[in-house]
Amino acid sequence: MSGVIDFSKGILALAPLAGFTDLPFRSVVKKFGADVTFSEMISANALKYRCEKTFKMVEKSPLETPYIVQIAGSDINNIKEAVLILNDIEGIDGIDLNCGCPVPKIISQEAGSSLLLDLPKMQKILETIKHYSTKRYTSAKVRLGFNTKIPETIAKACEAAGVDFVSMHGRTRAGAYKAEVDYHAIARAKEAVRIPIIANGDITSYEKALHVREVTGTDHLMIGRGAIGNPWIFYQIKQGLFSIEKAKIGEIVLEHYDAMLNVYGEKGPSIFRKHLHTYSKGFRDASEFRNTINRIESASTMREAIVLFFQNAF
Repeated sequence: MSGVIDFSKGILALAPLAGFTDLPFRSVVKKFGADVTFSEMISANALKYRCEKTFKMVEKSPLETPYIVQIAGSDINNIKEAVLILNDIEGIDGIDLNCGCPVPKIISQEAGSSLLLDLPKMQKILETIKHYSTKRYTSAKVRLGFNTKIPETIAKACEAAGVDFVSMHGRTRAGAYKAEVDYHAIARAKEAVRIPIIANGDITSYEKALHVREVTGTDHLMIGRGAIGNPWIFYQIKQGLFSIEKAKIGEIVLEHYDAMLNVYGEKGPSIFRKHLHTYSKGFRDASEFRNTINRIESASTMREAIVLFFQNAF
């Protein structure tokens, strides 16, 4: 059935990443192996005030089913307003609450991972989403804790709020993105609840995906930064491939570029440069290629440069 997440099989989800997991990127990973995609993190306040840019961020690719919109906030009334607005937008299969963002700007608003300091409040917000949402799924993206690891307590609070699943990043807020990911702590959360737990954090290869599944005991994986410059990771995990054919890399890069042009038009080539800088890392003549594309404005010239580089870079 359309929009259903089949947790009976191991699912692969693309994590929300500000500035990267926009509609073109999501459509590419969806085509090449991701089961579920999440929007970039969206401010409940911005939704409440019907900010036009925010509505653009909610838009999805026709391929994106199931599709979850992630919201951030700490004010119950604003959260309720945001949910009621999302209820009126078709094609959204669930609403996810961000309880993991470590960025100071979000923390200062008592949102993101600061909610892990006040689990009763986090639970109340999730209950509010669950109560007012007409979408199929309510979920939460969390960390292991703020300063200390309390994965079981967090998972139980989410389950008590009625969420359908939890995505857990294996670091505390204090650990930011540098501390070693504690997959054993994610395993503890999984053992503490009946709802599905999706493991997240530093999944950068097929080998790592196998390791994370084994240690956490969950078949469900969420990949964020590990997919930037490496969106074929979903294809590799789905197909069970330790390495990927070079032709497939070129195909996926071009698919992403064409999706950027579809969405951003003439701005597409310049926005795509940051992705090409990442895609070309480790390839022969990468720095020369980056210098070349930094000067290209024309969409067709950029496409030719991409084809030429990825044909010759192996």
